[in-house]
Amino acid sequence: MTTPSALFDRRRSSTSVLSARAQLTRRVKQAGLLDRRPHYYSLKIVLTVLGFAAGWAAFAVIGASWWTLLVAAFLAVAYTQVAFLGHDAGHRQIFASRRANYRLGVLLGNFGIGMSYGWWIDKHTRHHAHPNDLKGDPDIAVGALVFTGAQAQARGRAGRWLSRSQAYLFFPLLLLEGLNLHVSGLRALSGPTITSRRDRIAEVALFTLHVVGYLAALLLVLTPWQALAFLAVHQALFGLYMGCSFAPNHKGMPVLTGDEELDYVRRQVLTSRNVHGNPVTDFALGGLNYQIEHHLFPNMPRPNLRRAHPLIRRFCAEQGIPFSETRLLTSYRLVLHHLREVGRPLRTQGVH
Repeated sequence: MTTPSALFDRRRSSTSVLSARAQLTRRVKQAGLLDRRPHYYSLKIVLTVLGFAAGWAAFAVIGASWWTLLVAAFLAVAYTQVAFLGHDAGHRQIFASRRANYRLGVLLGNFGIGMSYGWWIDKHTRHHAHPNDLKGDPDIAVGALVFTGAQAQARGRAGRWLSRSQAYLFFPLLLLEGLNLHVSGLRALSGPTITSRRDRIAEVALFTLHVVGYLAALLLVLTPWQALAFLAVHQALFGLYMGCSFAPNHKGMPVLTGDEELDYVRRQVLTSRNVHGNPVTDFALGGLNYQIEHHLFPNMPRPNLRRAHPLIRRFCAEQGIPFSETRLLTSYRLVLHHLREVGRPLRTQGVH
């Protein structure tokens, strides 16, 4: 596991912290990289919705045929592209108004793909505030996977067995991520996360419309076995695509304990990993391959991340801050290596 002690300088003063962040922000603003991109997002929303609608139109046209499983695979991609737009709305990249971004996010999230947008916003905001921090980042809390040796050692017998083999189970477990998003969202709709009564009513209504419409479409158009197969293929590939898009960003990067004296720039850069960008990866990963740029400026519109990349990388070099960037397949190899190293002591000891 990567240890933060070799990278983090605890002796930096608050003055240097403020000046570094202010200097970077000034450069980014002067380059116009925080400016809204209404034309880009207008076109992106239209094309994404058209792709989503085309998938369901093909589903209706093909009807009760096993060829519909190809549509299920296509819709897994379409759902993830909708999720990427919801992510952008959640960071207020699309509209200047918070409420407008929220309304779009709820439509895309609750109605479009069947998850609780309010739940996701709460979780994702905490992640951005405390990336890879054991005390504050919900994305590295103990779950099916663990990310430190201490987390692995603290588990019960079944959990320790799972941790031993987690590197081999990583991609199979991602097949369940779509289902996990739906279930977690459903639980959140009746929990304390969504505090506004108006927002809760809207989220419950749109989530219900999605679930009822989705299941009705499958049961009315397909045979029972075809419906079950469609559901399995669609949700499994949706989860796999989502997981493969987010996994390279932080897994295998330094894990913080919450006690490090880090300025904002170093906290965000040292815990994030970029994936080399090109038009294909930019589209496939929804711009999340520019994870460092995104974490430094979460409200930066997606098309500006690629333009910000050389500026921010140059700034990090000037400040002596390590800037992690690799190819996509290498990022998965690093993730698997980290998960394997976390479980290594358990394999050596055996599970007791």
